[in-house]
Amino acid sequence: MNIREKLEQIEDLTLSEYAAHSKDSLGRDRYEEQCDMRTVYQRDRDRIIHSKAFRRLKHKTQVFLAPAGDHYRTRLTHTLEVSQIARSICKALCLNEDLTEAIALGHDLGHTPFGHAGERALDKICSLGFAHYKQSVRIVELLEKNGAGLNLTKEVRDGILNHRTSGNPFTLEGKIVRLSDKIAYINHDIDDAIRAGILTEEDIPKVYTDVLGTTTKSRLDGLIRDIVANSMDKNDICMSPGYEQAMQGLRTYMFDSVYRNPVAKGQEHKAESMIISLYEYYLAHQEKLPQEFTYLIKELGEEPERVVCDYISGMSDQYSVLKFEENFVPKFWM
Repeated sequence: MNIREKLEQIEDLTLSEYAAHSKDSLGRDRYEEQCDMRTVYQRDRDRIIHSKAFRRLKHKTQVFLAPAGDHYRTRLTHTLEVSQIARSICKALCLNEDLTEAIALGHDLGHTPFGHAGERALDKICSLGFAHYKQSVRIVELLEKNGAGLNLTKEVRDGILNHRTSGNPFTLEGKIVRLSDKIAYINHDIDDAIRAGILTEEDIPKVYTDVLGTTTKSRLDGLIRDIVANSMDKNDICMSPGYEQAMQGLRTYMFDSVYRNPVAKGQEHKAESMIISLYEYYLAHQEKLPQEFTYLIKELGEEPERVVCDYISGMSDQYSVLKFEENFVPKFWM
């Protein structure tokens, strides 16, 4: 018996009957020999961590565009916080922590530069539409490894695709990530908004803090404990009505006070205009695309509009500004 088989045996002995067991995975689109050390979900997690798309998250906006400080969240630190919350819930419920971690680490791979402003811009200008959760799946199925993709298991891809609010993952591990994403961004965005002077803890309506608490620590602890208590020994991931209503109310409050706040979002129209200009430029000058993207069009028959979205959505904030300056800002003679 090799190490992987021992790990699978441990899963059978220790995980809940509702967990996604590695040996029962629905598998990959392309057959691969099993690893003798790692389970299928451990391999998926490692492939995501070592992907180029994962590394680029460190230079992509979470909420605040180009903040003057080192402690504001980026898309990468958001991803790590989602993973931590999801793993805490998963371990308490005796579900598959490796699957949960893989989904959490991959859920935002398809996010654009400048956060949801970039996503809105591409969705507006591209006739095919654009959504970051679909792009995350496209990255792991096709774009990584020069058109080969990462060949992840169906469970991981389903969790990535369905992490959005309206999603419905078919594993409990995916359901945990879906909730953990909301828990993470609501709480860390409050922390960043307080740091930016947009709101204070005292501004948050008492109807929510009476239930959830008055600090990031107390809110995270309470939400995690509530999910664990209400999901234990169930084939579902649940919250109590009181906590669910309070979290949804706090989320609505954050949209009104922060996500649409002109101080936090005052630069977004510039970012959207820049993304639209880059899209129009590269669609008209496809020969300017890097070779790995022209290959998708010429050799794999991918639609140019989609491939231009692939290129732009993969850019970091800084790289998109650099390409805009390169293509649209005149250079002076020295």
